[in-house]
Amino acid sequence: MGSAGKSCPHTMTADQSEAGELALEPLLTCKLCLCDYSLDKMTTLQECNCMFCTSCLTQYVQLAIQEGCGSPITCPDMACWKHGTLQEVEIACLVPVDQFEFYKRLKFEREVHLDPQRTWCPAADCQTVCCIAPSESGAPMSVECPACHLMFCSACKEAWHPQRLCQENLTTPVTTEQGSLIGMETEVPIKQCPVCRIYIERNEGCAQMMCKNCKHTFCWYCLQNLDNDIFLRHYDRGPCRNKLGHSRASVMWNRTQVVGILIGLGIIALVTSPLLLVASPCIICCICKSCRNKKKKHSPPTT
Repeated sequence: MGSAGKSCPHTMTADQSEAGELALEPLLTCKLCLCDYSLDKMTTLQECNCMFCTSCLTQYVQLAIQEGCGSPITCPDMACWKHGTLQEVEIACLVPVDQFEFYKRLKFEREVHLDPQRTWCPAADCQTVCCIAPSESGAPMSVECPACHLMFCSACKEAWHPQRLCQENLTTPVTTEQGSLIGMETEVPIKQCPVCRIYIERNEGCAQMMCKNCKHTFCWYCLQNLDNDIFLRHYDRGPCRNKLGHSRASVMWNRTQVVGILIGLGIIALVTSPLLLVASPCIICCICKSCRNKKKKHSPPTT
């Protein structure tokens, strides 16, 4: 006797006719691979009703789990006007069990980091979630870990410092058996993201850092925001001058490439705009003609 597998309510299958034969269904185009598939090879998202082939959607979800750090997995269609997100039941039907459990763990860790009433114990050998008591004035509160009983500050996650401000306390890195590891000094290998406070370790390479959790771009040395600094001018002046980690020639070549791309896009826009205006009536006519042909092809014959 065969056992029934898990059913996925969002996967659409072809109906069967009374004679037991599969009913003829029109082929549907996957928006990811642009290939045509029958209805039983397609998957419809519950929240936005967008349809993709199951193979492409599975690969997309697996990649999103690996790179998303527990973030919600959105519809892969960039033009989706509902901006739908995949439900957990949909994700469970598309990926193996171990990968789905990994996604749930990452999602829980992200929820804790974004929850102002919860935080992780900063002790390296403790993975306990601690509750933060609400403060009417918004001042930092002392938090006690229920597992290791460590007292730490709710704002900077350092040892509780009732007589000092967080800024004063952060100027001194945390001292461990190996020396100073975590803090605000320029040479320490571990720092916190200025936005989401996730700990980031830098071994070598460029000083322009991007947080994998919130996608915030900042300078490793002074933690200044670099989201809009496409030319990396931050490293031309100030205390971070020439600390990018690349040679001056490499930086100038990168800026030349950026300028070249912008100029090229501008030239293409100027050249193609008149052509598009002239050709737009022909394009509209071709689209309308194609739509009429499809309607005639799929319309039932009349007697």
